[in-house]
Amino acid sequence: MTTHHHGEHSHGAHACCAQDGQLSHPSPAALAVDPVCGMKVDPKSAAGSVEHAGTTYYFCGKHCVERFKADPAKYVGTAAPAPAAAAQSTDPVCGMTVDPRSAAGSFEHGGTTYFFCSQHCLAKFREDPAKYLHPSPQPAAEPAPAGAQYTCPMHPEIIRDGPGSCPICGMPLVPIAGTGEADDSELRDLTRRFWIGAALSIPLVILAMAPMAGFHEPFGLAPRARGWVEFALGTPVVLWVGWPILHKFWLSLTHRALNMYTLIGLGVLLAYLFSLAAVLAPGLFPAEFREHDGAVGTYFEAAAVIVTLVMLGDVLQLRAMGRTSQAIQQLLELAPNLAWRVREDGTEEQVPLDTVKVGDRLRVKPGEKIPVDGTVQEGTSRVDESMITGEPVPVAKQPGAKVTGATVNGSGSLIFRAERVGSETLLAQIVRLVGQAQRTRAPIQKLADVIAAYFVQTVVVIALATAAAWWLVGPEPKLTYALVNAVAVLIIACPCAVGLATPISMTVAMGLGARAGILFRNAEAIERMRDIDTVVVDKTGTLTLGRPALTDFVADGMVESEALALAASAEQPSEHPIAHAIVEGAKARGAMPRAANSFDAVNGLGVRAEIDGRRVLVGSRGFLAQNGIDTQRWHERAEAWRAEAKTVVFLAVDGAMAGLAAVADPVKESTPAALTALKHAGIRIVMLTGDSRRTGEAVGRQLGIDEVLAEVLPADKANHVKRFQAEGRKVAMAGDGINDAPALAQADVGIAMGTGTDVAMESAGVTLVKGDLVGIARAAALSRATMRNIKQNLLFAFGYNALGIPLAAGVLYPALGILLSPMVAGAAMAMSSVSVVTNALRLNKVRL
Repeated sequence: MTTHHHGEHSHGAHACCAQDGQLSHPSPAALAVDPVCGMKVDPKSAAGSVEHAGTTYYFCGKHCVERFKADPAKYVGTAAPAPAAAAQSTDPVCGMTVDPRSAAGSFEHGGTTYFFCSQHCLAKFREDPAKYLHPSPQPAAEPAPAGAQYTCPMHPEIIRDGPGSCPICGMPLVPIAGTGEADDSELRDLTRRFWIGAALSIPLVILAMAPMAGFHEPFGLAPRARGWVEFALGTPVVLWVGWPILHKFWLSLTHRALNMYTLIGLGVLLAYLFSLAAVLAPGLFPAEFREHDGAVGTYFEAAAVIVTLVMLGDVLQLRAMGRTSQAIQQLLELAPNLAWRVREDGTEEQVPLDTVKVGDRLRVKPGEKIPVDGTVQEGTSRVDESMITGEPVPVAKQPGAKVTGATVNGSGSLIFRAERVGSETLLAQIVRLVGQAQRTRAPIQKLADVIAAYFVQTVVVIALATAAAWWLVGPEPKLTYALVNAVAVLIIACPCAVGLATPISMTVAMGLGARAGILFRNAEAIERMRDIDTVVVDKTGTLTLGRPALTDFVADGMVESEALALAASAEQPSEHPIAHAIVEGAKARGAMPRAANSFDAVNGLGVRAEIDGRRVLVGSRGFLAQNGIDTQRWHERAEAWRAEAKTVVFLAVDGAMAGLAAVADPVKESTPAALTALKHAGIRIVMLTGDSRRTGEAVGRQLGIDEVLAEVLPADKANHVKRFQAEGRKVAMAGDGINDAPALAQADVGIAMGTGTDVAMESAGVTLVKGDLVGIARAAALSRATMRNIKQNLLFAFGYNALGIPLAAGVLYPALGILLSPMVAGAAMAMSSVSVVTNALRLNKVRL
């Protein structure tokens, strides 16, 4: 490949790295241990701290703070201050941290007492202690990679050395970017449970709904017999398929951190236990609740369907997290495994990458990846840095130039000195920046969890008050009426509609967005898009097409088409992007290039060739001046084009100036309209680019952009986003290169172009499939419509409860003698869900 340079076109995105303080995450030594639950906590982001006996303790959540304040001695003892983790033990079955004083059980084996988080773990250990104390060479679960740390995507203050569930929200912990390997065992397990649950739930729903359609004895089954069949179908769904949900429900109670799993678990268990009692002991219910053969209505189908739908949501969530981990892992794998090290005597040896040290002299051969960051000492070449910078034009390298690990060398050979290796390379730092920014996002479920906590407590109090009232002043049989009406309250308040209110609207919105070319990575992005007031865009590949093209050509002294054909003929042997742009531009204008009789490239300046006996020079103004060509009268035209962000190429034929060409990365046709739409919505536009200030400002003037920040380094993009956020702005960042990934993750909403890199898309909350900025305005409109829809859904869900709970409690009985049976309560519960789903489907009519 020839390496010549025709004009002014600079790139600054490869030059430097971010400050260390902005890249690192807490080391294990810097983490504290919550003395209540045993979780590792970053003191900088802890939910609270308490000083006791001269020692400061840090906590993962407010509930742990309150428990510690109530009785510090229970958790740290009355002796001299000791490490907070000293009183903790590890469950040998599941690996959870356990407080021996509050453990679910203990077992002595081999002279050692082991403590367990649950009776389930205790039973498994008692059955085969050796399996957990001395695992076989092929253990059931792979150990965590050395040094791996895991965190909760919703609660980043939770940090553990191994996988598990968050003690606050129940979500599975995920590896911190770049420290853990992907493990899809949990995804496989939940997927299997989902399909089995779906297979059992479908016939269960058909059987339960048949009487409502007029088939009172479907398949010849009387009500009591149908109840036993529903029990047989629903029990494995609730107890086996739904075990992960019930486990998280139990954890939410033991940790006193009520969340959405509390709502779901409570609803499932109440529906199931009521139905179980109806099948096993229908005589406990008053006569008005039984049919002619003594059967009582059951709700196995409600419990099973809730479990199956929640399991589907968990499967989709884990798949999304898996894709993110995979993208980060692929980014780490961009670096080569081997490097050519140059010995002091000039000979070379191929060595593993992890043995390369700072100061080593390394050789990069044509077409190879550069192993680490460093400075060129010998040789010239061009390096494709698009996978780091997103810029399409290879960058010229010569002695003194910086090179970046994982970028691809061109046709030349380089010897450079290693300056940053291992975790200090730009690639590794970008990975850490992405992980750091992702962990600081606020979860969309936070509000729902707060509502759920108060909602569950309120409903339980109302149910207990209902039972007490019927027990004290109700008619005989008082106990039966107390139990039935309390259960009716709990069933009609079953939180399935509340649980569906947010995710069903988000699901519909994501589908609508996908049809419009807008892919939302998660529900949080939809919520945050509503409040965006500043859009930060990268120039190349976002505002522009991302590939150079011939924009202008003028000739002098010959026919324009002939002059352009000669220029294209001279450039045709070259593989330089600018040369390619001239060749393709000539073909598009009907000026077909011809074969050159001779060809010679002058590195960094231009080319000379002979075409049909004519001597042709194509290159920079300086190149033509070296060959005695006068270009002075073309100066004003060249400067005018440069002011329009174009690269200027000079053409001389037979010793005289013959033409002038301009090459630029064209602005996308949709960009002006998109920027106009965003401005009309009151959104401020800021352009970030690694290009020269002159080029960036020219593009900014052309598009009427509010603010232009040029010559921005990769790490600085995220810093600029942080600065805008510190000013109180809600920032959306649009980009397409790996160097954009930290800024995409740091922004309130990251927006990736569909034509960009995979890591940029996985770091962003929104991907515009067509790379069309009009999608940003459409995404904002969809976000506003979705959040309105969610509020309506919550109003429906809580409205039904506000009306139904008093009826179920029996407020009409003293005056009218009317009781709301659990069957009617179940119908009302179903109607609330139907209303929520129907309202969510209205989003499909939103015009984007």
